[in-house]
Amino acid sequence: MEGHKRERMAGKVLVGLCVLVASMGQVLSSPPPGQNDLNPAVLYPWRQKSPGLGRMKRDWIIPPIRVSENSKQVPEDLVQIKSDKVFTGEVIYKLEGPGVDQEPKDLFEIDDKTGWIKSKMPLDREKYKSFTLKAFALSPSGERLENPTTIEIYVLDQNDNRPNFIQEEFIGAVPEFSIPGTSVLTISAVDADDPSTDNAVLSYSIIAQKTFPPFSINKTMFGINNETGVIYTRDVGLDRDVVQSFQLSLQVADMSGLGLTSTGRATIYITDINNHAPQFQPTTYNMFAMENKVGLDLGRVNATDKDQRNGENWRILYSIRGDASGNFAVRTDRATNQGIISVVKPLDYESKSEYQLTVIAENEVPLSTKAPYEQTSTATVTIRVLNENEAPRFYRNPIQVSFPESTAPGTVLASDIAHDPDNAKLKFEITHDPERWLGINRDTGEIIARRTFNIRSHYVKNNKYTALVKVTDLDAGGTSATASLEITLWATNDFPPVLVPLSGTVCSDREPGRLGLLLTAMDDDLSPHADPFSFEMADADMAANWTIIPLNETHAMLQPLIDIDRGEFSIPITVSDSGSPARSSNALVNVTVCPCDRAGQCMAFTAAAIFGSKMGISFIALMIIMASAALLLLLLLLAVAVRSCTHRSLKKGGGLLVGESDDDVRDNVFNYDEQGGGEEDENAFNIDLLRTPSDMVPPPETFGQPGSGLPKHNQPLRKDAPYNLPSPRYPRKRPANPTDIEDFINDGLDAADNDPNVPPYDTALIYDYEGDGSLAGSLSSIASMGSEEDQDYDYLNDWGPRFKKLANMYASD
Repeated sequence: MEGHKRERMAGKVLVGLCVLVASMGQVLSSPPPGQNDLNPAVLYPWRQKSPGLGRMKRDWIIPPIRVSENSKQVPEDLVQIKSDKVFTGEVIYKLEGPGVDQEPKDLFEIDDKTGWIKSKMPLDREKYKSFTLKAFALSPSGERLENPTTIEIYVLDQNDNRPNFIQEEFIGAVPEFSIPGTSVLTISAVDADDPSTDNAVLSYSIIAQKTFPPFSINKTMFGINNETGVIYTRDVGLDRDVVQSFQLSLQVADMSGLGLTSTGRATIYITDINNHAPQFQPTTYNMFAMENKVGLDLGRVNATDKDQRNGENWRILYSIRGDASGNFAVRTDRATNQGIISVVKPLDYESKSEYQLTVIAENEVPLSTKAPYEQTSTATVTIRVLNENEAPRFYRNPIQVSFPESTAPGTVLASDIAHDPDNAKLKFEITHDPERWLGINRDTGEIIARRTFNIRSHYVKNNKYTALVKVTDLDAGGTSATASLEITLWATNDFPPVLVPLSGTVCSDREPGRLGLLLTAMDDDLSPHADPFSFEMADADMAANWTIIPLNETHAMLQPLIDIDRGEFSIPITVSDSGSPARSSNALVNVTVCPCDRAGQCMAFTAAAIFGSKMGISFIALMIIMASAALLLLLLLLAVAVRSCTHRSLKKGGGLLVGESDDDVRDNVFNYDEQGGGEEDENAFNIDLLRTPSDMVPPPETFGQPGSGLPKHNQPLRKDAPYNLPSPRYPRKRPANPTDIEDFINDGLDAADNDPNVPPYDTALIYDYEGDGSLAGSLSSIASMGSEEDQDYDYLNDWGPRFKKLANMYASD
């Protein structure tokens, strides 16, 4: 306090000297004041400059004033100002600025007579560190006598504030087994006093230490830098297994530790490091697994870790060794840290009934270098597979095979298609076969073709025919399995092309470019085994008079090479497809050459003769027509006469079947058991159609082959069926297996229904028709020739043994 007083006294002396010097300068240089100088011009006249000329006076120089805060000597004289005008007249002093007439107001005042500046109340440096005021010297009239001077007042600090920690509790952490000197955390405090003084110089210290669990460690484990507040480890032995945390009592003091003090606390947690490897307890386990079951948990293995529970160093990662096939997997239960073993691939008891696995336990985080050396812990797990009755299994599903569509019935398509893991007896069957093309051996599962494939079937999609095969375990439970059979068919050249048409008309009166018969062919095969077709003459002799001109890949034109006005011709033609190998067929084309009308139909001979010439009917043609008509009339009369002569009487002594002619009527006896016509009706109907298929000789397949020849007569055609379809082959081969008799009958029915060369089954056949015009006469004449009494049948005895019975019935004894 005495120092402050001395400082204030020195300031007062200095101010007094300055005021004295200024006053003497004013006295020597200023004229005496006039009466008019006392009148103020404005409300605050001291703030205005005086008018008129005069030299400038030097300003007051007042050093800063220092005032101690919290001073109890109030009011307290701070400094006195004095103008040199006091020697020439009265001076009035004024003071303004913060602390006077500005906020904070009423802290300072000035004696307007003496010029003393005083503090009115104690000051607080923490609120206002300094004040800047302005002092004025005025005449009684309010005229400014001096330029205003600036007064600086500084509030001196006192140690009136305690330091305070910036937070109530400091939290820190340090890994276990940290070495001494490891920085843990930094604490901090603040002091409201002037930081440039010792009042704000702080010092930190630790005054107490507690552990959790209590009393787990008795030595001081932490130190603190008293200037920076950094807390650090000062000793070894931070083991989290022993102690989990520390609570430190802190103190901070100003004046470098000699002043005011405050206390706080800090909590330091010991963090875990991975210094413990997991250990199995126990180390052997036995488990059971059902075969063919996937995704089932078999059991758990247990390993423990002494590191912090649920921490990253505590989590265990399990792995399996000795499972080359990858049948098993292990995962960690996050709640218990146990390993769960499960099956991820089906097990087969018949293949392997027991597995021995080695399970390894490791931490997810690598082991710390500060951890003691420990070998990796392992456990042995024995898994026994339990047997169950398994369903049969197909080796492949789907069963995929590939065959040509022309595969012969009986061909083996697939074999050894399934097995039973339990070696049980199996039964095979086909459950879906829409075309009934397949057969299967019930015991072995061998699949064969029962019928020829047809790639054009609507059940064949993208050249694939699909069927379903089922296999059943007969020993126990009747478990079964189903697989699809996919047969990929490829087209073969199975069918020869069929020539169309087999008959037609060639108009002889057409121009050469339009003269001919348009030919084409039909082939049941698919590309590339069908068109383009090639047409050739099958007979070299016919080739001299006729030719075939190709038009495109499917059509050709049959044209005569010579001029033919009229006639009927049978032309053998060979048509071939483009398959590999190519197939061909021969056919007779019946061609009628004639003049045609506008519709392309043949005209009658008479009409042709009449309209064939542009100049009209010639006399010779007319005579020929008339002669022909007369000849036809004569022939008609002759036929009537011959008919009437056939009813003449029999000669005396003649036989039953003997007329007036001497010819032996037995030469005219025909076999009517074939249900055909009479002797004049032999060409009206093909009697071969009534024979059984086994008695018929197959027709030749092609013309020009050895042992075959061209047909010698025109084949009759059905009017209710296409004439361009081939006839089925006879005789058909009988089935080798009696179980296939149904297919045999159905095939025969289809063949007969589609045969264009025989009448259909719904056609009425007349078998008692024997023709007309027989030279033997009508049998009804036997009864009309006379009564039995007029007849003599003795001649029957001369006809031999064949007529003996007839002779015994009618001849006389």
